[in-house]
Amino acid sequence: MISARPPVLLWFRRDLRLGDNAALSAAAASGRPIIAVHVLDPEAQAPWRDGAASRWWLHHSLSRLDQSLDRLGLSLLLRRGPTVEVLTQVIKESGADQVAWTRGIDPAAQRQDDAVAAALAKRGVTALSRPGDLLFEPDAVLSKAGTPFRVFTPFWKACLKAPAPTLPLPPPAKPLPAGPRLTGDTLADWRLQPSRPDWAAAWPEHWQPGEAGAARRLTDFLNGALPRYAAGRDHPAQELTSRLSPHLHFGEISPRQVFHAAMTAAPSAGRDRFLAELGWRAFSAHLLHQFPDLPRRPLRPEFERMAWRCDPAGLRAWQRGQTGYPLVDAGMRQLWATGWMHNRVRMVAASFLVKDLLISWREGQDWFWDTLVDADLASNAASWQWVAGCGADAAPFFRIFNPVLQGEKFDPDGAYVRRWCPELAALPDRWLHRPWQAPSDILRRCGIDLGKSYPLPVVDHDLARHRALAAFTQLRD
Repeated sequence: MISARPPVLLWFRRDLRLGDNAALSAAAASGRPIIAVHVLDPEAQAPWRDGAASRWWLHHSLSRLDQSLDRLGLSLLLRRGPTVEVLTQVIKESGADQVAWTRGIDPAAQRQDDAVAAALAKRGVTALSRPGDLLFEPDAVLSKAGTPFRVFTPFWKACLKAPAPTLPLPPPAKPLPAGPRLTGDTLADWRLQPSRPDWAAAWPEHWQPGEAGAARRLTDFLNGALPRYAAGRDHPAQELTSRLSPHLHFGEISPRQVFHAAMTAAPSAGRDRFLAELGWRAFSAHLLHQFPDLPRRPLRPEFERMAWRCDPAGLRAWQRGQTGYPLVDAGMRQLWATGWMHNRVRMVAASFLVKDLLISWREGQDWFWDTLVDADLASNAASWQWVAGCGADAAPFFRIFNPVLQGEKFDPDGAYVRRWCPELAALPDRWLHRPWQAPSDILRRCGIDLGKSYPLPVVDHDLARHRALAAFTQLRD
């Protein structure tokens, strides 16, 4: 039955929260009955459809959102199909004459925005689109010449000089009028979770998707780790990073909420460093807005000629955490076991793939896209290009991380490696990050049979380094 007063559709996308949700605020301000809807449209994301880890998170995030909406007297309608067709059908069924949503950031989402806005205009339906989830909208932070930044430091300095992001919007304080109940899918219908095998069975021990989980994560970080963040953020065995990235990606918390919460903390090097990491996320989004081909084409065009190797066996060893370099293997196993990897280890593992194995950064980007719960298109592409030396503000290609020295520096007592590579746990610290150099009697005493219980190195780092530098030199020549 259609309500006497036309309802407003509240189209949830990657803004799966009630607090600081401009689209929700616009829908509530209309005074109309509200129909909340989320559309599963894989084709709209092509070619970057959600990876397996992201689908797991989406399932739980939508479940939590539905529970939150229920407390407001609303329910979440789930529909699958082309977004324009789905929204048009819901408008026909409900009589809605307004649609509120948060504008997208990545190129596919922006194309979807344009298509939806055009379809609504043809039907005479009002579009209540609101800015996306960025501290600063694209094109709002420009150089003195009026051009987008391609180097992070001046970008972030300009951000800090700009007017501060506005304060977050509060969530609705009381129940909202609900539109007519329509039939839709169930989350189970979408089969977002793995089943045979259920490789994510242990993930709830590590993550609490949803707005409440994001708020707890932020509070715990600000009250505990923030003062030590600057000094300890590179040490993977220490729980000093915020782990907010998946919550930010799915919009369970907004960058404005994080920014202003951090600004209430006492000034410290930790706070400044943490805010700069939030700035890197914004910088990556600005790059993707400026260069829509960022996930596939290097920003430095000469890298199109880079002589990457086709090495399926090396790629597989890297993906499985079987390279023979403990810090790299620990990171890749942490990724598989939890859907996340410590940022310092991400850099080391990425450098190993691109420079030790000389495998294209696109291969690593694709693997991270499928396995990370925080697989953000802009951040993933920008970070991989940074490591590969072909992107904006990139580390020079000749900066090649030594996985042994990185392990000895940032995991000196081996706590991180011992957790994720337990077959090496008995090795003394001296040999933990270089087991192939350990005396045979020590290996035997520790129950390690290199090549069987733990792999030998798939490549000699020194030789691989020279090979990578030679390829880079040939590229420049």
